[in-house]
Amino acid sequence: MDVILTDEIRKMGVSFETGILTDVRVKETRKEPFKALVKELKMEMKERFPSMDDVREDHTVKSLRQFYWRIGIDPTKTRPSSEALLRRLLKKELPLINNLVDSGNLASAKTIIPIGIYDMDCIVGELSLRLSVEKEEFMGIGRTVSALAEGIPVLADEEGVIHLYPHRDSLRTKITEDCQSALIVACGVSGIRKKLLVKAIESIQFYWRQLKV
Repeated sequence: MDVILTDEIRKMGVSFETGILTDVRVKETRKEPFKALVKELKMEMKERFPSMDDVREDHTVKSLRQFYWRIGIDPTKTRPSSEALLRRLLKKELPLINNLVDSGNLASAKTIIPIGIYDMDCIVGELSLRLSVEKEEFMGIGRTVSALAEGIPVLADEEGVIHLYPHRDSLRTKITEDCQSALIVACGVSGIRKKLLVKAIESIQFYWRQLKV
């Protein structure tokens, strides 16, 4: 699925990579395979990040935090989603949601790239990555409706905003057991190379193969 990128967004250094999963069967994640994948990933990331100070100094984490400051979010209070997942992985365990979302969380923790997953049947018309208009509405997965300020980076279809870039998804396109095909978006910002976004897409596809059965 093509995504239109506006000039204003390009000037902010935003980039992305997409992937599509078809014939999807979303269900409860099998605990034992998930635990094995988490254990393996935790060992890998603990070797890469012996301390939380090492996380803070990572180039990808720094790039995401700089982007958060630019869009008016304090990353010391609201961490980038991928950084939050990595920290949770290093300290304890990842949450269990469903096999597709959990695949995305594993891939995001591994690559430190924010990943959005959307039910394609709930997307209306063309997608665009653009800046919000004043008082445009957004309903997050927590069912809270927000009236957006002008100039916030968003991913939107022809019906409205489905993602506050690069940190929060909408209720309308949420992955549920009704999902049959899914759009994956790996979110990049200035300083993050495209090859890392490609790796994020490849990683979620890998984890999905392990958890989909």
